[in-house]
Amino acid sequence: MKHALLSAYRCRGPLYYVAATVLIGYAVVGHHLGGDIAAIARVAVAVALGVAVACVALTLIGPRLLPKHQPRLVLPPVRGRWLALNSPATKVPSHGVRAYGQAYAIDLCHDPVDRERPQFGGTALRRSDAYPGFGEPVYAMVDGVVVRVVAGLRDHRARSNLLGIALMMLEGVVREIGGPRFILGNHVVMETEDGAFAATAHLQRQSVTVRVGDRVRAGEMIGRCGNSGNSSEPHVHAQLMDRASPWTGQGLPISFAAIRVGDRAESIDGVPANQEHLDTTATPS
Repeated sequence: MKHALLSAYRCRGPLYYVAATVLIGYAVVGHHLGGDIAAIARVAVAVALGVAVACVALTLIGPRLLPKHQPRLVLPPVRGRWLALNSPATKVPSHGVRAYGQAYAIDLCHDPVDRERPQFGGTALRRSDAYPGFGEPVYAMVDGVVVRVVAGLRDHRARSNLLGIALMMLEGVVREIGGPRFILGNHVVMETEDGAFAATAHLQRQSVTVRVGDRVRAGEMIGRCGNSGNSSEPHVHAQLMDRASPWTGQGLPISFAAIRVGDRAESIDGVPANQEHLDTTATPS
């Protein structure tokens, strides 16, 4: 029973997507249907409602059934000084949801001491190249084989005040229709020898330097920081999953090797909390 529930929990995203499509479709064209087609459509709507309710229930009970994992030690995907947002060191799920394998994901914004990062406020739609992170190299977190690459999505302007964030939330509804591809934007997924999957997302358009099937070493450059997908400003989104597909993958705890956090002089293995800085000066090459 537990295995069946876990399998259903993994598939809740695609199932909910299909159910929502049926319900929206009926709301748009249902009043034009008649005869046997209308009767079939009503049955489909009833089934879709049941599936949607079941998906919501699975979202609530599923996390209690997930196996516990120890954090996996990986190299950070960036170099230099970066500010942590939506960190699993502060809360889990770090992004508020477990969908798309994001339970332990972390966002990193480049915040060097010699170049100012634009503060929130002012114009609603700021150019991405106004941020120091835009175009910064992004590196493989693990040794592994590339199993997924998305590289052609555009980099949009940053959403840099409350009006911009409201716009991003509306855009997010549309992006959800497209699935993980349009949420993560340009991204690379790599499989490790022990079956974990490292995903690095929101990369700059056409900056990805690897292809599916490439064997890559941890620390090799795989792309550049961008602002593609569901992103408010240029940053690097990093996560580990237990499946290649963000549709069905569940998040795995992550720990960065040999980083300095905040003003501490010593290096540690771990992740910074929200609003703490990660510095990779001590990161091995």
